[in-house]
Amino acid sequence: MLDIQPIGVIHSPHTSIEDMPIQPKGAVEVIGHILIDEEYVDGLKDLEGFSHIYLLYHFHKATRVETEVVPFMDTQKRGVFSTRSPLRPNHIGLSIVNVIGVKGRKIFVKGIDVLDETPLLDIKPYIAPFDAVRESTTGWMEGSEEDVRNKRSDDRFG
Repeated sequence: MLDIQPIGVIHSPHTSIEDMPIQPKGAVEVIGHILIDEEYVDGLKDLEGFSHIYLLYHFHKATRVETEVVPFMDTQKRGVFSTRSPLRPNHIGLSIVNVIGVKGRKIFVKGIDVLDETPLLDIKPYIAPFDAVRESTTGWMEGSEEDVRNKRSDDRFG
């Protein structure tokens, strides 16, 4: 049986699902922090040497599961697995954020697009030689980086 428990809590200035950035690109200047549970604090050793980390978290305010959704950057229904919608079967989110610093149980980050008090499931370092994909395609997604930066959420995924 799968047993996944939060390892901490993500804190951000985003207190409402509506009008949040839809991706970290829309929150590049937004500061937040992650508070790691005491039992996992030793796991933060050496993290400060990384400029960016992946945050895996639980979309704890998502109440439905949909196999097709209309994503923020589109007007037609798409398969949920070709989107970043929170209405996934396991309500798991992923964001890449900039590490500002680590102090005790807190990781200070920039570029946080996550709702305040979101349960954190895991942290992984972003390592460009492993993770950067130079030749990739974006499927149906046609929005520019500027479009993504300026787009804000609404209530469709609550």
